[in-house]
Amino acid sequence: MTSRGPGKRVRKTPVERRHEIVTTAARIGLTEGLECITLRRVAEELGVQSGLVGHYFPAADKLVAEAFTSATMTELDGLLPEWPARPGTTGAEDGAEDGAEDPGGGAARDPLGALRRFFGLISSDDFDDVSRLWLNARHLSRYRPVLREHVVEQELLWCRRIERVVAAGVETADFRCGDPWAAAVRILVAIDGTSAYINTSEEHRAGPLTGVARAVAETELGLPAGALEAAAG
Repeated sequence: MTSRGPGKRVRKTPVERRHEIVTTAARIGLTEGLECITLRRVAEELGVQSGLVGHYFPAADKLVAEAFTSATMTELDGLLPEWPARPGTTGAEDGAEDGAEDPGGGAARDPLGALRRFFGLISSDDFDDVSRLWLNARHLSRYRPVLREHVVEQELLWCRRIERVVAAGVETADFRCGDPWAAAVRILVAIDGTSAYINTSEEHRAGPLTGVARAVAETELGLPAGALEAAAG
């Protein structure tokens, strides 16, 4: 249990406390598995009574679902930041998240560079915990309806994020793709398919599966082999 020293305790607002609970649960789920998220465990991590966590989340399943969404959204924002809407659109036409803004302040973006960076990041060992989290969540969602809703929502969001970059690349003539949404779905399926072996046969899967998802993306986008490999150095 986290120790708390003497001194005056700062009272947190309900919004701050709820965010702290979800963030802590997300960290546990990402590193140890969603099954390890319990009201007692989160309370121990925060150094508070489990009743306080239960006040915000009377049902543990709701906390597990929100922790999953928090963890996967944080990872997605790091892997593939939200793409700016095309001029004259609200973003909804592109399948973007509601209210998304251009993080680059309207600066020109590079679709090819964005996907190269994306595939470079997901091929690193740092992405393994995220792969395990998705595999874990999809299994548990069979038995937990609330979690299933969040998993489906995140699947669609990840597809839309990829779709928007693909559509931007089609406009700049970097990509040749007649249906950016279908391409995004197939790319994500390829990523998830190779990640399905994350918990087993690691020594056997590493070589043959390296670059499979990237190769699928290159085919979908009309690119030559190796076009989405990150530059060395």
